[in-house]
Amino acid sequence: MKRYNDMIRELRQDRDLTQKDIAEILGTNQRVYSRYELGIQPLPIEHLIKLCKYYNVSADYILCLKDEKNGKPNKGLTN
Repeated sequence: MKRYNDMIRELRQDRDLTQKDIAEILGTNQRVYSRYELGIQPLPIEHLIKLCKYYNVSADYILCLKDEKNGKPNKGLTN
């Protein structure tokens, strides 16, 4: 099952951006951003919001709660 760190990596790579590029957008450094992608450090909510705006996707999409293509909950999620 995908996690948000996988999703932010995929979004970045799909646009041929470096970790440094995204770190600058977030106002942090590449080392910190790398830790988000590796799942070592949690992504702060303010960075999640910036990423959603930058990539023009919902937080649910980045957090793997919904499949943005059809708006339905991802399979495998339980309440």
